[in-house]
Amino acid sequence: MKILLEEIEVIRGNFSLRGSGNMYEGVHLIWGPVGCGKTTLALLLAGLLVPGKGKLRREGISNIGFLMQFPEHQITSRTIGEEVESWGGDPTQVLRDSDLIGKEKEDPLRLSRGELKRLLLVTLLMNNPDLLLLDEPYGGLDCRERQRLIQKLPDRSSAITILFSHDHSIMPRIDYLWEIQQGMLLYRGSMPEAISHWSCPPPYLRSIRKENLSVLLSDDDREKG
Repeated sequence: MKILLEEIEVIRGNFSLRGSGNMYEGVHLIWGPVGCGKTTLALLLAGLLVPGKGKLRREGISNIGFLMQFPEHQITSRTIGEEVESWGGDPTQVLRDSDLIGKEKEDPLRLSRGELKRLLLVTLLMNNPDLLLLDEPYGGLDCRERQRLIQKLPDRSSAITILFSHDHSIMPRIDYLWEIQQGMLLYRGSMPEAISHWSCPPPYLRSIRKENLSVLLSDDDREKG
């Protein structure tokens, strides 16, 4: 399973996004400030936008799950139960795991943004798509739900998960780091070595020196290398 980006380019007025690279199985973080082009890239990878130049290829990927930054934009059904079914989920199981039991007949747009995002995240994770795209997934979630999300993502090691976020105050264990800077998608490398190439690491990682990165490696990683 992989995604190949070959000199893609999107230009809209004064906005531009360019980049190349390959994305493999594991958890990827694409970090960048608000307005840098993360959502544009997410739309490209989801197949909802076509690059003006270059090629984007997906190999070994048969299904895609995409959660937008504002989940209400993706709602198409009149009830919560119908909405879950439209995403291919089991309403009974999804509502139980998203703490919404008894609300299957309610209008999904009456949920708070946090509840709605929790509902769709649970549905997507249960569906286990080959490619999971999460645009600013932490927005609207409380601390408990953020923790629950980051604990579940590493379980998808045999699929491709891509997080698009400007928030690095909390994040799951990631395998690959990317940044968008001045309209360019830049691959910083695999973790934890990529930390030393991150232009704006979170405060809790800034003090880590390159020679001490080995403390972040798992036992399996140490045995391999």
